[in-house]
Parts: sequence; structure tokens; C-alpha cells
Amino acid sequence: MPRQPTKTLETFPNPEPGRDYVIRIRVPEFTCLCPKTGQPDFAELTIEYVPEALCVELKSLKLYVWSFREEGGFHEAMTNRILGDLVKATEPRFMRLTADFNVRGGIYTKVVAEHRAAGWAPTPPVHLP
Repeated sequence: MPRQPTKTLETFPNPEPGRDYVIRIRVPEFTCLCPKTGQPDFAELTIEYVPEALCVELKSLKLYVWSFREEGGFHEAMTNRILGDLVKATEPRFMRLTADFNVRGGIYTKVVAEHRAAGWAPTPPVHLP
């Protein structure tokens, strides 16, 4: 059983590659360090994606998120870095990462970053009466 954080994101085959569907993952315990003070920053991450061929494996995601605990970085940089790593690992049709950081000095920060595969457009929603 792994007892150390890792930057490796594992994947598994999408069980329904012919269908657009959304996977939502909530990570309520993200921590990193403020690059100015070295104090901990806490955030809730929400990952939403439409997979293509691969899905992210959750245990590896947990260990990946853990790997940021001792790293310093601005909220914007952390959010975009994590999105980039997830996109590189899974090559999704669409992915959105929302990083909702806890208050720091009376200021809340929420960073939203998105990736959309070239040529992909969402299926129009169905409105039922």
C-alpha cells in the first residue's frame, strides 16, 4: 500500500467512450504552501470532465493531490498546473478544475480553469416538459 505522495496519475479505459457523460470529483482536503509566507493554504478542488478514452484512477489522484502538501505556489499557478497534469494524463473531451481556496487575510480566492479538446462541442441539453 503506497504511503508516499506521487506525481504519477494512473488511468483506466473509459467504459463508455461512445457517450458524452460527466464525471465530477470533489477533493475537499487540498493543501499547498503560500509562496510568500510558507504558511499552508487549504482548498476544495472540484474536477468535472467528459472523458475520451481514459478516466483518472481515484487512488492515484489522492496520492497526486497529497504531493502538493509541501509545495509553494500561487493559487492560479497551482490550479493551472493540476489541470494541465490531469489533461495530459487523460486527454479528455472537456475538463474544468475549480479550486476554491479558504480565506487568507480576509480574502477568498476561487480559480476556474478549463480545457476543451479541439473540435469537441457539448451535446445540447434536452429540456423535458
